[in-house]
Amino acid sequence: MIRADLKGKLAKGQVVLGTFFKLNSASLVEMYGYAGFDFIIIDNEHSNFGYVDMENLIRAADGVDLHSVIRVPGGAEEHLLHALDSGASGVQIPGLTSVEEVRASMPYTKYYPLGRRGMNLNQRAAKFGFMDKDEYLKAANDNTLVVVHVENKEMVDQMEELCQVPEVDVLFIGPGDLSQSVGKPMQVNAPEVVALIEKAISTAIKYQKTAGIWVSNVSDAAKYIKMGARYIAIQSDVAMIGSALKNFSKLLEDLRQDY
Repeated sequence: MIRADLKGKLAKGQVVLGTFFKLNSASLVEMYGYAGFDFIIIDNEHSNFGYVDMENLIRAADGVDLHSVIRVPGGAEEHLLHALDSGASGVQIPGLTSVEEVRASMPYTKYYPLGRRGMNLNQRAAKFGFMDKDEYLKAANDNTLVVVHVENKEMVDQMEELCQVPEVDVLFIGPGDLSQSVGKPMQVNAPEVVALIEKAISTAIKYQKTAGIWVSNVSDAAKYIKMGARYIAIQSDVAMIGSALKNFSKLLEDLRQDY
């Protein structure tokens, strides 16, 4: 159940493209796979998925060769445990403000000898006990992607230390929250915000960590890829569907006026 190629691509410096996923639809998950996305970030911070929902979305993603990363509500043990036991390719941890908080969460992402993740082989990630124990434990430790959000000025100021936490694979920049932390809410292209983003990306590269970022459009994605970001989340399913519906709404209004 643990797939290595998402983490493997990033280790080779390849760009992977995904989106945040907020709607409880396995069919929509499949559509993202058919569209050619590399991964979805199942959003358990800002959406209302239950554990069964989450597992079924991961199952749908596996069926179309689409990686699933779970944005957990926070760094608590139970959030990380449920996400990883469900068979996701990785976890994405938001809301942290210090290196100490990051280090406190990391043991729950790995099994012994790297951590103290709760031990249970009768869950989906271990093929419900059908997978060899040693093979599973090694695969889980080696291949699970660990992403930590950098979404406030405090975290950018600690980037040098963050990059030295060995369990962290991706440092994911959230421009929206970052803009709010400097008093420029949703002004993601304000000079103060861009300066922090550039600092975070350059520091990650310096320490050979993968930099990730959320963007609202393809041109910003290209800009940050050129800077060195490799884990790119473009918009969300809600934003993409909403944009299409807004376009249709205008067409419908034009039809009403014409006829």
